[in-house]
Amino acid sequence: MESKDHLSRTKSAKQQRFKNSLRFSMLAVFILAAGGFAATFYIKTDKTVPTSTPVNLKDSKLEEESDVQKEQPEQPQAQVQTQQNTETTIKISAAGDFTLGTDETFKYPDTFVRTASSNGLAYFVQGLDTIFLEDDLTTVNLETTLTNSTQKAQKTFRFKGDPGYAEILKLGGIEAVNLANNHIHDYLQRGYTDTIEALKNQQIGYFGYENQYITTVKGVKIGALGFEGWQDTREVRNKVSQGINQLREQGAQIVLVHFHWGVERQYVPTASQKSLARFTIDSGADLILGHHPHVVQGIEEYNGKFIVYSLGNFMFGGNRNPSDKDTYVFQQTFHLENGVLTDKKEINVVPFSISSVSSKNNYQPTKLKGPEFDRVKKKIIDVSNKINGTGWLVYDQGNNTE
Repeated sequence: MESKDHLSRTKSAKQQRFKNSLRFSMLAVFILAAGGFAATFYIKTDKTVPTSTPVNLKDSKLEEESDVQKEQPEQPQAQVQTQQNTETTIKISAAGDFTLGTDETFKYPDTFVRTASSNGLAYFVQGLDTIFLEDDLTTVNLETTLTNSTQKAQKTFRFKGDPGYAEILKLGGIEAVNLANNHIHDYLQRGYTDTIEALKNQQIGYFGYENQYITTVKGVKIGALGFEGWQDTREVRNKVSQGINQLREQGAQIVLVHFHWGVERQYVPTASQKSLARFTIDSGADLILGHHPHVVQGIEEYNGKFIVYSLGNFMFGGNRNPSDKDTYVFQQTFHLENGVLTDKKEINVVPFSISSVSSKNNYQPTKLKGPEFDRVKKKIIDVSNKINGTGWLVYDQGNNTE
């Protein structure tokens, strides 16, 4: 058996070896831990910008703004044209003389006044076939006074009707009337002002002389002027050009000009009519409408615009049985793109008679059909050929027998 001293030394050596081993293990663990920490620290600092690298603050700000923009919803790309082209069409109708009344010296039993008393006001529009109700604007020549005044001008014929006759215009679908003619002052200034008051009561527009008419249809401004155009003078030209400029300054996109002119019962316009009409187109008018001869005159296309020299009578209380009862309605459809008038042309020449019967004038203008339609249409073509041809026929949408 080993001695106690030997056993004690052996145990102490084992304990020493165990302690040394433990120290070594702990040291290894420490070294490994330190190495891991160092590796971890290197990995984190490797994604950062080294402090020795210079930083451009301006570039940094732009980079931040760029990041913000990327986070916001994507903005729509700029478009050259945000809306598609929009087309607007305006159909305008015109007719000739409306003499809603009579001369008080007429003694025959079936005057306009007595017909109105017997049949009511709606009677006069029964033959119109809603032509003026289905368009966008209708203008006519009002060749009478609407007054109860008794003081008359010194002249051969003096026309007047009851102020209530303005309702006939309303029933027919007529929006505005020309006052510039040789009968609007038949009952002097009182008759003139009474007529305007009667029109206002029925919300009928008016133009002529010092009056201008401007209205808005489908967002489009339309203006109208009226003149007596007996001669092509510098004075008339100045009034025409000034009136057109004034309407344009008010934003009128379409300008109509009515002329009361020419020679009664003459089918061909005078040289003065033609020169004044062409000047008016050159001054900026879009359509010219004429009356006074009491018969139809032709149509001319000039510089892309239409001149209607005479529409003739229409609802005419001034004669119980005129030998020529032919008349017509002129319609033009204007085309605008994005509010700008285009060169597109579309017209409709509609033959009428001033009476629904051929034996007399019953003051009931009637749209024609069949052979009578063809006859009057040919007549309009024939008188147009005496001016400057009938090139306008290619634009006529109603060039067929109905």
